[in-house]
Amino acid sequence: MLFHSSIRTELARSFGATLVVLFTIVLTVLLIRTLGMASRGSVNPEEVMLVLGYTVLGYTQTILTLALFIAIVSTLSRMYRDSEMIIWFSSGRSLGGFLSPVFRFAWPILAVIALMVFFVWPWANQQTEDLRARFENRGDLQRIAPGQFQESSSGRRVFFIDKDTADGTEGKNVFISSIEKNGNETVTSANSGRIEWVKERQFLMLNNGQRLENDPKTGRIKVSEFEQYGAQIGAAAIYTGSARALKARNTLALLKDPTVGNMGEFGWRIGVALTALNLVLLGVAATISNPRAGKGGNLMFTLFAFIVYFNMLNVGQRWVASGQINWVTLLVLLHGIVFLLCAVWLAKRHHNVSLLDLPRRFLAGQRSTGAVA
Repeated sequence: MLFHSSIRTELARSFGATLVVLFTIVLTVLLIRTLGMASRGSVNPEEVMLVLGYTVLGYTQTILTLALFIAIVSTLSRMYRDSEMIIWFSSGRSLGGFLSPVFRFAWPILAVIALMVFFVWPWANQQTEDLRARFENRGDLQRIAPGQFQESSSGRRVFFIDKDTADGTEGKNVFISSIEKNGNETVTSANSGRIEWVKERQFLMLNNGQRLENDPKTGRIKVSEFEQYGAQIGAAAIYTGSARALKARNTLALLKDPTVGNMGEFGWRIGVALTALNLVLLGVAATISNPRAGKGGNLMFTLFAFIVYFNMLNVGQRWVASGQINWVTLLVLLHGIVFLLCAVWLAKRHHNVSLLDLPRRFLAGQRSTGAVA
């Protein structure tokens, strides 16, 4: 049918262009953020592109939702602006009739969004957390690059080495500045240092150096020289993985352990899929031609509605996690109310009914019923 095919073709064209633009913007922002994390020592600089890929993959469902919403609004806005909607309305089509071609185009995207948020989202987050944790659990001497000052994983030490070996376990001209638990400040320098394991604990063994210890409370300074000195720089010999955050747990694990935190995350994932569905309905119901607002009026409304809706979704997740509301109640109240508002709005425009005329039409209907009786 010409009506369905023309609308789906234009939606596909608009959706593809919007998706490319959004992916470019998100990729640029996340690249800058990931490079900043690498410069701070949170991720391995050699794994920046891998971390970036997992991060972008985790945001794909949000990008798809926004791209679909923008595509619907921009397509219908153009049809209003170019008077195509008047032609379709004159040929017997109503606004409600646009739901069929729009949902026929949108349902594969909605299915992909659901699959992404339930399965790909936790997997991508887990892979990112594993990469970060694996880098954080490396030895402090392994984490630094020759010729650069670098903080330790605890943030209480600063390391510097002139050069290291190929395996990263030994360095030359080592400098360490640290703050001890008792508040003393120490500066240690040595000709060389190597990593050794002693009873499943990681130590940095320094050779031929000097140690300066300063007590800021008394101002006492102690200087000592050594042939060999050991400093603990790691805890466990085997990497056991980081504690899984809620966003990194798979959906089945959330259901097996129904705590308020897990149910908050589970409700959020269902909410993302319902949000995409409601935004499709909102795009059809709310798009209107307003010459005074210009071409960007509907786009501004789209971005505002998307931001507000997703912020409400995130706030609701925190409410569920803190025990203030049940996750089922939140889904019914938030998404149910949005669905009803969109349905009423669409019905109002479909039947061309003004809210001010509803009482008059209702009273007229009551009089006619009484007259027939």
